[in-house]
Formats: sequence, structure tokens, C-alpha cells
Amino acid sequence: MQDFYNIDSLLSEEEIAVRDSVRRFVDDNVLPIIGECYVEGRFPKEIVPGLAELGVFGANLPEEYGCAGLNNVAYGLIMQELERGDSGVRSFASVQGALVMYPIYAFGSEDQKQHYLPKMAAGEIIGCFGLTEPDFGSNPAGMITMAREQSDGSWMINGAKMWITNGSTAQVAVVWAKTNDDKDQRSIRGFIVPTNTKGFRARDQKGKLSLRASDTSELVLEDVRVPKDALLPKSGGLKSPLMCLTQARYGISWGALGAAIACFEEASSYAKTRIMFDRPIGGFQLQQLRLAEMLTEIVKGQLLCVQLGRLKDRGEFTPQQVSLAKRNNVHIATDIARE
Repeated sequence: MQDFYNIDSLLSEEEIAVRDSVRRFVDDNVLPIIGECYVEGRFPKEIVPGLAELGVFGANLPEEYGCAGLNNVAYGLIMQELERGDSGVRSFASVQGALVMYPIYAFGSEDQKQHYLPKMAAGEIIGCFGLTEPDFGSNPAGMITMAREQSDGSWMINGAKMWITNGSTAQVAVVWAKTNDDKDQRSIRGFIVPTNTKGFRARDQKGKLSLRASDTSELVLEDVRVPKDALLPKSGGLKSPLMCLTQARYGISWGALGAAIACFEEASSYAKTRIMFDRPIGGFQLQQLRLAEMLTEIVKGQLLCVQLGRLKDRGEFTPQQVSLAKRNNVHIATDIARE
């Protein structure tokens, strides 16, 4: 898409290079196969090694853990280009980086970080994020999943999670559960749970009409016993998973622009080649207006995201600002897709 507002002038050479590298990867490796994946309802696992080689998993986490150490604008541009290919591809990378690698980095012990993050950055371990539950959806305060500490220090987890991206693909899950402390008060803690643990099951959810090129699962945990070092020691309370969701929402705010750009490019290309009354339909003012409105909203969304990314890099952003950008950009993307 033409850089109508010269947004590249707001970006560094590294940010542009990262964006263009991911753009080429999507053009060469995602777009040729994603239609078939949609029809078949499967995530294209064959692209995972290439994504890892590009450094997209946990791209804004430190290099000392095998990650790319990019700033948040570069990370956002990665999400934009991945979702230009398909929302399921961006979702895969978002969950891996923002919802699994980030909580291990933010709340994990040094041993946990050293063990998991380099392997996840390399795509050797795939993760999923177990927060949403069947009965409470986006209200994690109503969580039912319970983790009870055993006499030997291990934990017994029971519960279920729903709409979990990567659930049937993952080798490890970050599971959020309520616990009982010494004062019999409930708090929410995070646990790293290998998916081959006895009592852990992941079941794909069938019949989706969107995000078809993405694995979405239900997780069931029945007397899943994990050692005491499975606990993310710095996690505690509802704030911890909500911090993870803020990271994911930031990526989605950029990613939705990628979906909008793909729709605009498709509509623009079609308007130039579809002939009606002896000329392309793009020559009629009705179609020109529709395309102009699409482009206007995309440009506004890009400017919003660049500013948000700069605020995030300076440590000055708020969750409310992230939510505003996500809400706006998802809204314009769905409108552009419908149009």
C-alpha cells in the first residue's frame, strides 16, 4: 500500500528493515498457502521455523534470552505484517510472545527464563495461554480453575480453559489458577504446565467460521500435578494476567491494521480490473469514495499506533491507551472488511 502520509519518515532504518523483512516473508510463504489453510481449517505449521529465524517470537524481549531485543514499534510492525497475511498467523505469534514468553519473562524465575525463553524464541517449544474459562469468558475474576499446594510443595490443578489459541499445538501452557494461601485467601497465580502432563487434555474446537487457519482449543486439567518450580514466583493476583493481556492488545492494535491493509489492497486492485460500462469501476466516484474512506481510517490508525509504540518504549503508556488503540483499529478493520 502506498505510504500516503509518509509514515516511514517517523520510523528508524531498523524499524523499516524489520517490517520489510517480515513483509517479504508473508508475501513469499504465507499468502500462497493461506487460502488453502482456511478451507482446510488448519494452521500452517510449516512456516514456524521461518518465523523463528526472522526473530518474531518475543521480538521485544531481551537478547540475553535469545530474543531479538527490538523496540515496541518494530514489534508492532511485525504484527501488522503478519496479520496482513492472516489473523491466525499474527495470533500464533502474539500468543507465543506476548502471552507465554512475556509472563515467563515478567513473573518467572531466572532458571525458568533461561530454560524456556531461548527455546521458545527458536520455535522449539510452542506455548499457549490458559486464562479464559467456559463459564466466565472475558471475566477472569470469576475464575474457577483451582491450584492446591500439596504437602511436598507440588501443586494439583483442576479446571478448564476455553478458546485457547495454540492449545493443541503447544508443548507448554501458562495456566492461571486460584490458590489458597495460609490465610485461606484466594489469589491468582501462573503456572508453567507441560502439555504432556498426566491429566492435561487439549481438544480442538470445530466449526469455526473465522480464524480458521488457527488452532483453537479447550483445555481440561484433571488432577494435573506439577512440581513447585512450575509456579511463576512473581505472579500474584488478577493484575498479573491482565498485564499479559495488555501486551497482547498492543500487538492486536497493530495487527488489525494489517488486516485492514489487506482488505484495502484487495479492493483497490479489484476496482482497477473490474470493468463495468466499459471502464474500471475504480473510475466511478462511488468506488473512489469508499476506497478513500478506507485509506483515511488506516492512516489514522497507523499514526495512533506509532505514537502508542513510542510511549511504550519510553515506559509512559497506560493500559487504557492500549485498549483505545485496539478498540479503534479493530473497529476500522472490521468496517473496512465489510465494506
